[in-house]
Amino acid sequence: MNKRVLIIGPSPVKSKGGMATVTQEMLESEVLNSDFDLGVHESYRDGNLFYRILFSIYGFIKFLFIYNKYDIFHIHMAAYGSVFRKGLYVNFLKGKNKRIILHIHGAEYLVFYNKLSENKKLKVKKIWENADKIIVLSEKWKQDFFKIFKLENIVVINNGINIKKLKLAISKTEEKQNNFLLLGRLGKRKGAYDLIKAIEILKEEFLQVKLYMAGDGKIEEIKKIVKDRKLEENIEVVGWADFNKKIELLREVSTIVLPSYNEGLPMTILEGMATGKFIISTNVGGIPEVVINNENGIIIEPGDIQGLANAMKKVLTDIEFIKKCSENNIRKIKESFSMEKMHNEIKKIYV
Repeated sequence: MNKRVLIIGPSPVKSKGGMATVTQEMLESEVLNSDFDLGVHESYRDGNLFYRILFSIYGFIKFLFIYNKYDIFHIHMAAYGSVFRKGLYVNFLKGKNKRIILHIHGAEYLVFYNKLSENKKLKVKKIWENADKIIVLSEKWKQDFFKIFKLENIVVINNGINIKKLKLAISKTEEKQNNFLLLGRLGKRKGAYDLIKAIEILKEEFLQVKLYMAGDGKIEEIKKIVKDRKLEENIEVVGWADFNKKIELLREVSTIVLPSYNEGLPMTILEGMATGKFIISTNVGGIPEVVINNENGIIIEPGDIQGLANAMKKVLTDIEFIKKCSENNIRKIKESFSMEKMHNEIKKIYV
């Protein structure tokens, strides 16, 4: 009889973001389903504050009636409230001698942790210590977390990409050279405001430069800034993009640009690479482990607006360079960041 695995995290259909995507891909995985019986438990759904709190309470109570049907618990955790919500599950399961895998996602986890009181830091450390295995998204994170928690059971598993699902987003780079895409939560952390300033610099020389900004977050505020600065011809604020809209947007651009201040290993970058896009991003989290200057993209420092504009100018003026990087990106994803590779690494932990 196959071992039963319960995946605990945000709803794969009622929540947005990377954790929901990872959960959905795991549920559909041929690699994992061949040897394990997978179930999902929704611990969180998007909504207003009252709804989120109410659903979280309901989710934990429901969990108390089903947990004993499972052998392994794969818990996806981000930062802030997610830590303490998932801490309830981890601490409860530890008391029942269950096998716990903690999968850390939140881009601002270290920022969140460093701001905690000493008492709350001890609570977070206890949550980590109660896990049998901890998955992080990059070698940089592993080093950073080891310094804090001194745990030997931290392993790196990079996010993986479902290449087949994204094939329709591949387009001819030279036909979309002027077009860029920011895909993620619109706000300061993802560098949205820096990008607006970079477009202001570029449009004086490159009238046809086009930036699509897609995601949730401060959509109306950013629309207002774009309008006030008379950038509507150059910046289209799309708002939230479901999968089909994301494919449509990826087809329309040559480049993913993500000038973030904090990250783990963003799915946006991996999806961009899988579809042959040039990558412009920052030297944070696990990004420098996958984006190498002049090999498959350009890395800048967070907040370097002129550096961002210069990187975008390189895309606008050197088509042969970005075509070469596009080919490198598709090859790199197939070799190192496929969903199958990710799920095989998870499978080793489950065994």
